[in-house]
Amino acid sequence: MPALKTILEDLTIFQVRNSTILSGKRVVSVDALRGFDMFWIMGGDLAFKGLDNIFHCRISGFIKTQMDHVDWFGFHFYDIIMPLFLFLVGVSMVYSYRKRLSQATSDRNIWKHTIQRVLILWILGMVVQGNLLTYDIDKIHFYTNTLQAIAAGYLIATVFVLYLPVTYQILATAGLLTVYWAIIALVPVGGNTLGAYDPDGNVAMFVEKSVMGRFIGWGSYTWIVSTLNFGATVMLGVFSGYMMQARVQPYRKFLNFLVYGLILVALGLIIDLWHPIIKKIWTSSFVLFSGGICVLLLGIFYLFIDVWGLRKGIRWLIILGSNAIFGYVAWHLFGNNLVGMAEVLLKGLNQWIESWFDTLRYFGGFVFIYLLMWYMYRNKTFIKI
Repeated sequence: MPALKTILEDLTIFQVRNSTILSGKRVVSVDALRGFDMFWIMGGDLAFKGLDNIFHCRISGFIKTQMDHVDWFGFHFYDIIMPLFLFLVGVSMVYSYRKRLSQATSDRNIWKHTIQRVLILWILGMVVQGNLLTYDIDKIHFYTNTLQAIAAGYLIATVFVLYLPVTYQILATAGLLTVYWAIIALVPVGGNTLGAYDPDGNVAMFVEKSVMGRFIGWGSYTWIVSTLNFGATVMLGVFSGYMMQARVQPYRKFLNFLVYGLILVALGLIIDLWHPIIKKIWTSSFVLFSGGICVLLLGIFYLFIDVWGLRKGIRWLIILGSNAIFGYVAWHLFGNNLVGMAEVLLKGLNQWIESWFDTLRYFGGFVFIYLLMWYMYRNKTFIKI
């Protein structure tokens, strides 16, 4: 495949320590795509769910279904939110490590920042969904949040990016996916592998229960074994970051994204035949399929925003994307309160807009936090970890 050969050629010339072959131009599409992701995290899903209360039709019912995670097998639109967050961390790593490597005299300073970032993300994850603020040891979950998945994936990707040539980064990422598959499919639980892809019988959940004990997270989600594939998801973003900064023609760059994304989606669907797409345990087929969608979204945003210059009306996305971690934590800690405030202000309208009220109050909660993030953006207040 000539297109695949082109992608590999553009990828394998990279070494993040050699910044002379990278473009220094700011890419607005990355910030906008991060803002797109944040919108759905910060109440966009709830506002769109409410549309079914208004229209009661197949389309609104389909939208409502897509705004929830699948129960186990398969994929809904809302299942892209977490992998897109991890993926964009990988894209941003190419920019941030290029800058840090140009300034650092040794890797020690880089690792100091990396460990600091991992610890902060881990603690914030425990605050957001780990019940840390209950100050009750019996209620705390140690590893159960997207921010902690980012921390784990970021740590793995750091090792790959700093110490492996790109060809070996690709092979190492494939190795993570393969090792994960082997653990899930071949390691017996209870003397056999019959429950390899069952919510309670899979080896990832067995490890989770065995290691975490009373600190285990909620639901059928797993994190310890899934860490391998969190790293793979971040690395798919790293490869996209290499493509984004390559000094090649914009349309060739877009073509690379298109082919790369379609290949990942196809691989995910093929592997799904024997290694199902399951978000809750982050299977390798899920990594490839969701990663392909992330790449295609990045390609579309890049084409429209950075190539065609269609930037009218996207500033709100850039504002959301510029303080993503702050927005994520603030919404999870105070989102219900913000929606409650909106409900107080809008409840008088309920007598006239009953079916619209749910959508309106969730949108109102989003507006509150958006205005705060707009103020921060306007005053150049960016909270970075």
